[in-house]
Amino acid sequence: MAYVISDECISCGACAGECPVEAISEGDAKYVIDADTCIECGACADACPVGAPAQG
Repeated sequence: MAYVISDECISCGACAGECPVEAISEGDAKYVIDADTCIECGACADACPVGAPAQG
C-alpha cells in the first residue's frame, strides 16, 4: 500500500528529496505522494521530522 502524507506535514520538503522515484510533490497545503509511482520504500517516512508520511 502506497504511503500518504498526513495533515501533520509542515511542507519542509525533506521527504521529496529522499524519494528515489520522485513520487512526492508540493501540493496546495502539504506535500503529496503519487500512489501510482510510490514503491513503498519508506525513505520519505525516515526523512520526515514530524512523521507525516505513513503507509496508507
